[in-house]
Amino acid sequence: MILKKGIQVKIISGKDKGKTGEILEINRKLNKIKVKSINMIKKHLKPTKENKGGIVSKESFIDQSNVKNLDQTKKEKKIAGKK
Repeated sequence: MILKKGIQVKIISGKDKGKTGEILEINRKLNKIKVKSINMIKKHLKPTKENKGGIVSKESFIDQSNVKNLDQTKKEKKIAGKK
């Protein structure tokens, strides 16, 4: 499966099963990806001169075997329909 930054994917397993989103980041070494608004976690940030600090929600990595490429399946359906 070819995964690139910006491609639409659908989550096929886990707590966010059935949701769709756009790939934000890929870690090829660990075979993990970050999807927009999927697998949200709470991160406690310490206050600094630049940041106010507090609790921030952000995306966490999810294994790439738990996603399905939506852009590829749409192309395949269009090609199959033309035959």
